[in-house]
Amino acid sequence: QVQLMESGGGLAQPGGSLSLSCAASGFTFSSYVMSWARQAPGKGLEWVSGIYRDGTTTYYADSVKGRFTITRDNAKNTVYLQMNSLKPEDTALYYCARRKGEARFKGPLTRATLRNINDYDYWGQGTQVTVSS
Repeated sequence: QVQLMESGGGLAQPGGSLSLSCAASGFTFSSYVMSWARQAPGKGLEWVSGIYRDGTTTYYADSVKGRFTITRDNAKNTVYLQMNSLKPEDTALYYCARRKGEARFKGPLTRATLRNINDYDYWGQGTQVTVSS
């Protein structure tokens, strides 16, 4: 069965860094677009970043652009999120998610299309990131 398992969360000081990993299993990882999303306390789910199947193209929400970097290793079935220059507002539960098969979609992949949470069919359990001094 499809499984996504995040790791790497924790406590960081403002300006610090954390690196998240998401190990995937149960499907052909290289065939799917992957994303990271987060949910802060009392707020809705927010898409953060996405990466194309072969890792050649990446996308970021304005709130993290220039600070976060998404990568993937298809040989290891893992997607990563390197988070630098962390801010207290980055505090959230971070999830990785698999976007539904590309055959379901028409048109190009863009930030706007990646932001649609309903287009993802599998989610991990989440890893907590807390940014505080």
